[in-house]
Amino acid sequence: MAAPLIVPDAQDARAHPPLKGKDVRVLDDHPARFTAAAFADHLRRDRLRSAHTVRAYVATAHRLIAFVGEHRGGLVDAATLGTLGTSDLRAYLARRRDDAGLTNASAARELSAVRAFLAFAGGEAVLLPRLHGPRVKRGVPRPISPVDARALADDAADARDVPWIAARDLAVLLLLYGAGLRVGEAMALDAGLLPLSESIVVTGKGNKARVVPLLPVVRAAIGDYAAICPWALAKGSALFRGAKGGRLDAAIVRRAVAAARVRLGLPERTTPHALRHSFATHLLGRGADLRQLQELLGHASLSSTQIYTAVDTAHLMDVYRAAHPRA
Repeated sequence: MAAPLIVPDAQDARAHPPLKGKDVRVLDDHPARFTAAAFADHLRRDRLRSAHTVRAYVATAHRLIAFVGEHRGGLVDAATLGTLGTSDLRAYLARRRDDAGLTNASAARELSAVRAFLAFAGGEAVLLPRLHGPRVKRGVPRPISPVDARALADDAADARDVPWIAARDLAVLLLLYGAGLRVGEAMALDAGLLPLSESIVVTGKGNKARVVPLLPVVRAAIGDYAAICPWALAKGSALFRGAKGGRLDAAIVRRAVAAARVRLGLPERTTPHALRHSFATHLLGRGADLRQLQELLGHASLSSTQIYTAVDTAHLMDVYRAAHPRA
């Protein structure tokens, strides 16, 4: 349900500053900037969106406000946003394609953010403009083999000179593959989970919690890391630490994986998230039920999980083409 317009004070508006650059020519003059600030609070507090989603959606809101101000030639407030029609949104998306070279997938995400912002600004009675988003061809996740997944984790660890950091990287990557976690979920784990049991509770998208079993090899790797980590792993603190003791940044994990895949000659699609895809694909290939897989991955919708059936079919066709004499 869309929240009514809440006009925060100036301090709240400064907490969510507008974008910089040509997209915000006179944004500070538009009253709708307060609506964008309230929209950010709504996404965080009421919709429980991730920090990444909040940043992306609010950035879109600011871009839309700036565009409408230029397009209409006047100040933009909540009432102005309520008058936008299909032609306005088409013009906005065309500008974004010209300025940023948006792909169909990016344009579809931009339109989704615009709709959410307009729904919030207009309240329950708002009638959103009818505009079909661009067609997006849903790509099939490309997993890596179990051997490559283990080699990736070992190589990333071997590249580290500091033993506890090597143990950390090994533990993180085995956790991503062995439990199917998103990298952000792994970074958010609390040290209070120690000592580990056979399963852990993971908080995923939308603050939804799920129980994830841990393989013995994953528990052992995390235990080895915890035993030599120089920082106190107390309840309420991060489980995985950076070199200076703060919470490990997901970007560091991505860089470690990128370097390891180059050394191993693995394809560019080999990312931390590919380890999650591999977890799902390999479980499905070994007979896991789709509903069970949905629970393990923390998908809100079964349709998000069903894409892995396409992965398994694609793999079978690859084998068929390689092995069948008449393929």
